[in-house]
Amino acid sequence: MNDVYGLPRRSGRSGPWSVFRPGPRSALPRELTWAPLGPFDNRELAELVARAEVVDDPPYRTTAEETAEYFVDPTYSGVAGRDEDGVMRAFGLVRLRPAEQIFASMTGVVDPEFRKRGIGGALLHWQTERARHLIGAERAGAAPGSSSATAQAHVVTTVLEDDERMMTHLGELGFEPRRWYREVRRPLSEPIPRISLDGFLSIEPWSQERDDAVRRVRNQAFGQGVGAGAVSAEEWSAGRAFFAPQWSFIALDRSGDRARVAGYLLSGRYEQDWDALGWREGYTDMLGVLAEYRSREVAPALLTAAMRAYRRDGMDYAAAGVDSDNPTGAVDLYRALGYTPTRGTILYALDV
Repeated sequence: MNDVYGLPRRSGRSGPWSVFRPGPRSALPRELTWAPLGPFDNRELAELVARAEVVDDPPYRTTAEETAEYFVDPTYSGVAGRDEDGVMRAFGLVRLRPAEQIFASMTGVVDPEFRKRGIGGALLHWQTERARHLIGAERAGAAPGSSSATAQAHVVTTVLEDDERMMTHLGELGFEPRRWYREVRRPLSEPIPRISLDGFLSIEPWSQERDDAVRRVRNQAFGQGVGAGAVSAEEWSAGRAFFAPQWSFIALDRSGDRARVAGYLLSGRYEQDWDALGWREGYTDMLGVLAEYRSREVAPALLTAAMRAYRRDGMDYAAAGVDSDNPTGAVDLYRALGYTPTRGTILYALDV
């Protein structure tokens, strides 16, 4: 078991910090000293994550800027375990994301030198109970009879698809697999197809003045599903340290009096990953198309526009993360454009 879970590429949430005390830590292994985890621990946290990534060798590297985003959710609760020399060797974090439904996401890492000692499993138990507490507090603080007081709630985390021991731990806690995430990539040395759009549709560069319209289309296109609650303007603008506007595009329908956003592609430039990968890549962070345009080649047109932008700037590959509610779905679009599936993760959820 790698004892690494719930580490997303982007957090993308903002709001005032509201730190809840982590609660009883007596069940956590005593070989480490446990204390609340907060933003002032970020340097040590980033160093711990970096040590784990050297061993686990995921297809990315997490920077201190990205770990700092763990703490910008409106409500979070975390714990860190340190050895006798005061070095952080493990952490577990729960972040609460209230929307139409309540989501409590769990993230954690155990130092490679301290694995196979029961620390990862104990942290999962602690986080699950802590998530239940935060969800209960969120409901209790809502106005009686309001939708927030009775909102559906889910505890979620992601694990590598080959981490059978972590999956077993989650299954024992009542979690079930809900969504499958797959990294895909395509060499830019191969010819990039030309996609013809019909009618008044066109692909245009991303612009700041249309960004809020893109956010609204995102909310309309992905309004359902695990973790797919509506994103506010403040949340939309957060977590953009690696956003690449020069690689991002918007599909516009100009058939009416006003141009309408039909779809979008937002890219990220993750230079910190390139040494670990062994190549340079442009990464498609977000791709969305409104339902009424999905049969009109909008998604392939957006992807090929991004490919050309990546290649123009000297990238070797185009890459993306694909998710679906089944193990084999959602890859077909990318496969048709020459992308090859690589490593994957699975989102596990517990309904509360």
